[in-house]
Amino acid sequence: MTASHFDDTHNLARKKDYLDLRAGLIQNIRLYFINHDFLEVETPLRIPAPAPEEHIEAITSAEWFLQTSPELCMKRLLAAGYPRIFQICKCFRDAERGNLHLPEFTMLEWYVSGFNYLRLMEQCENMLIEVFNKMGCAENIIWQNRNINLAPPWEKISVAEAFSRYTKISCDQAIADDKFEEIMADCVEPHLGTVRPTFIYDYPSAHSTLAKLKNDTPDIAERFELYIGSLELANGFSELVDAEEQRKRFLDTLQSRARKNWKNYPMPEKFLSSLEKIPAAAGIALGIDRLVMLLADTKCIDDVVAFTPEML
Repeated sequence: MTASHFDDTHNLARKKDYLDLRAGLIQNIRLYFINHDFLEVETPLRIPAPAPEEHIEAITSAEWFLQTSPELCMKRLLAAGYPRIFQICKCFRDAERGNLHLPEFTMLEWYVSGFNYLRLMEQCENMLIEVFNKMGCAENIIWQNRNINLAPPWEKISVAEAFSRYTKISCDQAIADDKFEEIMADCVEPHLGTVRPTFIYDYPSAHSTLAKLKNDTPDIAERFELYIGSLELANGFSELVDAEEQRKRFLDTLQSRARKNWKNYPMPEKFLSSLEKIPAAAGIALGIDRLVMLLADTKCIDDVVAFTPEML
């Protein structure tokens, strides 16, 4: 046995408790959705056209792409009359590697017809409280020396309020200066979910490509994210179902990507043609690996997956 092979075998063996924890978490998540009348679905990992997003780069697979999210195919199922669906699957993103990122990771995604983002926030909270309880965390999670109180209701704060509370400039000014993502990461995120889980909601429309806009505030999208222990765990929103508006947003995003010399994607025409058939709905993506990190009290995503890219 080579030294490298021995090291990998030792590394896999030391992860046993983490992998046991991971398996139990996924089983309890799946049970929640089954018990709440959701249909578990599978969609292809390899697709002809991902949704254009300014800060996410897809991995090519011959002339197609590995999915960055199952979103487009799952919404086509919504359009076909499947009102409550969920999926636990692998997703892929290029050039993402670090203590919180892997180029291949596991996502939970679910959609509910008749919901908006406010009802989805409530459902997400209820689901996680039930799952945490079954995992032995009925009252709190200890993560990196932080005692995070899980008692409902969880904190809810708008993006504008978070900028007012934690930064020296307004959200509007950050967008005008093209520094929204930078200031969110450096100044806002470290404060989110440190005492109890936090939903931050009402994102700028410019940073919500697939989300429905608020009727009374068209520069704001009905989008939220969930943070626990400053970790971004989930991203959800009321679904945009206007095909013309969605196409325009995709074209704007493709132009932004072109300015950075990122890959040019074909337009996802079959998804766009299905949009008008989607009822009012909301959907959410939640990172399984980071959720395991919280329960395992580890700050490195490598600990909670069996194999990292470097072990292959």
